[in-house]
Amino acid sequence: MNGVGSSRRRFLALVAAVAVAMLLVGRHLTHESGAAPAHRAPLLAADAAAGSGGRGKLVVHVVGAVRRPGLYQLHSGARIADAVRRAGGTTRKANLEAINLAAPVEDGLQVVVPRVVPAPAGGAAAEDPAATGGPIHLNTATLEQLDTLPGVGPVTAQKIVDWREEHGAFTSVDDLDAIPGIGPARLEQLRDLVAP
Repeated sequence: MNGVGSSRRRFLALVAAVAVAMLLVGRHLTHESGAAPAHRAPLLAADAAAGSGGRGKLVVHVVGAVRRPGLYQLHSGARIADAVRRAGGTTRKANLEAINLAAPVEDGLQVVVPRVVPAPAGGAAAEDPAATGGPIHLNTATLEQLDTLPGVGPVTAQKIVDWREEHGAFTSVDDLDAIPGIGPARLEQLRDLVAP
């Protein structure tokens, strides 16, 4: 009986030793050929990133003269026209001349489709940009359009365009505070006349 227990202990010790040896051999073989798997993992991650480069998702907020205002998810590389289309298209009151439909959209951008504002009585054009077709859009406005804003001359208009090119799209009217020459008082004066 004691001999059987001793044989059994020896057999279990042998099995354990074989298991440890197999584990060590497996680790050694994996380590030797491990250069390929270790090298392959970063390549796969880089390939995945490169493969989805043009397919990332971004979210925009579409408001104004559209049929279904709200948040919409678009593919990267989308244009303002794509965002407007996702919002059900424009209403009959949309002023499409005041928005650049070809402009690219960025994640977190608010797309404002302005409404046509009727001309004042008597046919006289108002000087207020908001009365001539809605707010001026900071992300798409030309130098000439920005120059029509009260207190914004050609120099400040160029600073706005330069800031836009350097930092990307305006996400809020409050971003104008970063423009030299536009302080809190001027910002409040412009708040109702411009949109991101």
